[in-house]
Amino acid sequence: MPLKMPKDAHITIQKRNLPSDFSMPQMEMAESHYSLGYIISGDRRFITPYERYEAHPGDITAMPPGLYHRTFSLSDSAYENYLIKVSPDIAESFRREVDPDIWDYVFNQKLFSFDDLTRSKIESILSDMLEIYTDNAPYCEALLKGLIFRLLVLIRDRNINSGRIPFKGELSKDIMEAMYYIEKNYAEPLKLGDVAGSIGFSEGHFSRLFAAKVGTSFSGYLVNIRLRHAKELLINTDLPISDIALQTGFGSGDYFSACFSKHEGITPTAFRTGEYQIIS
Repeated sequence: MPLKMPKDAHITIQKRNLPSDFSMPQMEMAESHYSLGYIISGDRRFITPYERYEAHPGDITAMPPGLYHRTFSLSDSAYENYLIKVSPDIAESFRREVDPDIWDYVFNQKLFSFDDLTRSKIESILSDMLEIYTDNAPYCEALLKGLIFRLLVLIRDRNINSGRIPFKGELSKDIMEAMYYIEKNYAEPLKLGDVAGSIGFSEGHFSRLFAAKVGTSFSGYLVNIRLRHAKELLINTDLPISDIALQTGFGSGDYFSACFSKHEGITPTAFRTGEYQIIS
């Protein structure tokens, strides 16, 4: 489980600097607090029993208590973020004093992106919160509460979009563990039997269950993961196509190019030289 809030605390905030490959070791949930995370650097994938989504620098993620989830890295960038934890008492205060619909919206939506001006405002709020919390300033909790309220309203009013992809049905912990196994081993010559065996399932049972719950086949999911990482390397490195193919599990440059063109409608070289948005 994530670390609990200190006893008698209602709001905490920390600025974390973690390795680029930091991943949650298992599915976890917060028992009794809400969490807000603002990504400064690094790219993350989140998996819950109901959906998956990717968060990037400048994004905010919101996690309610009682929801199992897992996160892991999507890039080689160091993972730096602000992490705010809020007690149910603050949630009830916001509902009573401001607007219950805003609170529910933020923690149901879970992922938010913003324009540059809004990011600047958010970072200013978070910097002020960290200073107040670290210095234990007079009226610390009252000041933090006001800034939290301001932040939540800003999130609701100024978010641009959400990149959440819902699953067809609620995922079991076994399927989520399998998805995590794929994410950690996509660069290897991964087979259906490897993933099924990692959670103690037969290949046939795992294949049917995975497709029914995730909405795509094991092979389709694996290709999408490999393509996502390949696009990151195409944009952020000068590696040859053949090296990218090897690093992302495609094996050969020819197969990678054919697969990329089939799924993306453009060659890897054209993608690298043009201004194309990364599509999950």
